[in-house]
Amino acid sequence: MTVNVNFSGNYQELVSPELTERLQTIANKMNDGTAAGSDFLGWKNWPSTIDAELVSRIQETAKKIQQQADVLVVIGIGGSYLGSKAVLEALREPFKSATGVEIIFAGHLVSGAYLKNLMTYLDGKEVAVNVISKSGKTTEPAIAFRFLQDYMEKRYGQKAAERIYVTTDAEKGALLDVAKEKDYARFVVPDDIGGRYSVFTSVGLLPIAAAGYSIESLLSGAKRAEQELVEVHTDTNPAIQYAILRDHLYRAGYPVEIMAVFEERLTFVQEWWKQLFGESEGKEGKGIFPASVLYSTDLHSLGQYVQDGKRMLFETFVNVESVGDDLVMQQAANDSDELNYLAGKSLHEVNGAVQQATAEAHLSGGVPLITLSIPALDEDTIGYLLYFYMLSCAYSAYLLDINPFDQPGVEEYKVNMFRILNKPGY
Repeated sequence: MTVNVNFSGNYQELVSPELTERLQTIANKMNDGTAAGSDFLGWKNWPSTIDAELVSRIQETAKKIQQQADVLVVIGIGGSYLGSKAVLEALREPFKSATGVEIIFAGHLVSGAYLKNLMTYLDGKEVAVNVISKSGKTTEPAIAFRFLQDYMEKRYGQKAAERIYVTTDAEKGALLDVAKEKDYARFVVPDDIGGRYSVFTSVGLLPIAAAGYSIESLLSGAKRAEQELVEVHTDTNPAIQYAILRDHLYRAGYPVEIMAVFEERLTFVQEWWKQLFGESEGKEGKGIFPASVLYSTDLHSLGQYVQDGKRMLFETFVNVESVGDDLVMQQAANDSDELNYLAGKSLHEVNGAVQQATAEAHLSGGVPLITLSIPALDEDTIGYLLYFYMLSCAYSAYLLDINPFDQPGVEEYKVNMFRILNKPGY
């Protein structure tokens, strides 16, 4: 499986010997551990080096959760939930249940109504909880866990400990202390992998496996991407090509990238992508702002701005070649809706025409366009796609002389919030 990259301009004109040399230097520094933020490059070789025993333990734990629960509540925020949420939504066919447990997320926002109604919803079901936090002190998931831990203990008593699973630091932290005290089953957040790069670790794999999807296939796709995208080949490596195109368009005066998808199942891949690129690049007054649209839905809202608004944005279409279930338009005796011209065409074919027509319209409106094409929506493909994005993101940030793996700006709102809420010490 590969990701194919197409560009509306002349890609070859963008690739100079100097740029190729710089990209090779970036690759060399990532490989020898001298790049900025190299302490957080553990994700780069993770798919090919993940411990088989860890994968087996995740699968065994997932089976246990499936046996004991109808619902797994996953508590986390940012990279602690977006990776698994992206995979789950991409793989879940509309209106169909997964073969495993239902996955519900909490701790990704502060809302009393959400938590209250969630616990009411859980009353009629068997429940397990997976709380994910490196420290255990991140405000939003810590609030959710306080309520849900209390809920579980009131409902299940001492047996609650058998239904709570913790993914946290291996050696320190408030959540680790609680897990040891309560004897919760524990999984590790690796020290050298940041949250937005953690989807292929226990952080993402346990919820995905509990939902009934193949984490082996997901990791297989990521491993193949790791192997195929390792060399800096500007003509054949799509991760390198995507980074080059983004950098060129940014420097040409297009600071906003819109990821456009034509399949609703990819909307949380968009959300994960926005965190990945936004937190990795948006520093020191630099970086492309990542935005997203779902077409054709948003052609009836934001489409007007994209077509005729300020020329500050470029689009990246994600094309899915095969979608599985489909319908063929039927012939009607009374053609009052004037749709008989579509008779015999599949809706995927019609959606493809929407994509082509949108591309032509926006190109004529002066919007640069990149198209990424993937073959299907399955575990192998999604694993490949997410690794592709992570690697290309690292190159994109390094081309801007940015450390892709820190997020200093995230802390400022927290300090203000603690002060406003009178937290001791603030």
